[in-house]
Amino acid sequence: MPVSFKAMICAASIGIAAATDLAGPALAGGVDLAEIVANGGCPGCDLNLAEMRGLSLPGADFTKADLREADLKGASLAGASFVRADLQRVEMERAQLTGSDFSRARMRSADLEKADISMARFERADLRSVDFGEAMMAGADLSRADLRGAFLRRADISGAVFRDAKLDDADLERSNAEGADFSGARLTYADLDRANARGASFRGADMTGVRLSSADLTGADLTGADLSRAHLRRTNLSGADLTDVKGLTKRRLALACGDAATKLPEGFTIRICGS
Repeated sequence: MPVSFKAMICAASIGIAAATDLAGPALAGGVDLAEIVANGGCPGCDLNLAEMRGLSLPGADFTKADLREADLKGASLAGASFVRADLQRVEMERAQLTGSDFSRARMRSADLEKADISMARFERADLRSVDFGEAMMAGADLSRADLRGAFLRRADISGAVFRDAKLDDADLERSNAEGADFSGARLTYADLDRANARGASFRGADMTGVRLSSADLTGADLTGADLSRAHLRRTNLSGADLTDVKGLTKRRLALACGDAATKLPEGFTIRICGS
């Protein structure tokens, strides 16, 4: 656990009295909320269906805990550990989770709408059908995570890492993906319409059937990506690198635009944006 977050636990005036106000009856598994606060978390505990809305406990340890369908809306849990925890269908809307660790967590159908999970870690996590709508995810690490069917519409994923992640059928419409890394990711039939993906890397990504209508891919790296059946209507590819892309056809590229700095496969040309 980073030292800064340990200091936050010591410095934060959480108070056992405040915890008692939240606690009420014992939670699932006989665990009391005041006890969770006093111990700085509850690794391995049964907290299925627990009511912990608004809990403030930076740096908390919930490693391997069962938090299925728990209510943590608006919770303040920056730097917390949820490594290998079961968070399926958990409610974390608007929660403060900056720098938290969800590595290998099971989070299918969880609700993290408008949550702050910037700089959080989700390596190899099961994030299928998770609601990340309008979430703040800048700099988060989602390497090798399973995000099939996830909802990231209008999310801020700038600088986030999705290397080798599964994003089949994910909804990233209007997301801010500037500088994000999708290298080797699977984005088959994902929706990136109107997304800002300036400077993003899609190097070697499977983008079969991906939607990129009106998306801004200025300066993006698509080297070796598979663009078979990709929707490129009004896609801005100015300065983008399309070296060795697969599946691209001249008819589809004709719907996009670029500039003199756009790197194209041999024999391809592109309309200049604004012309």
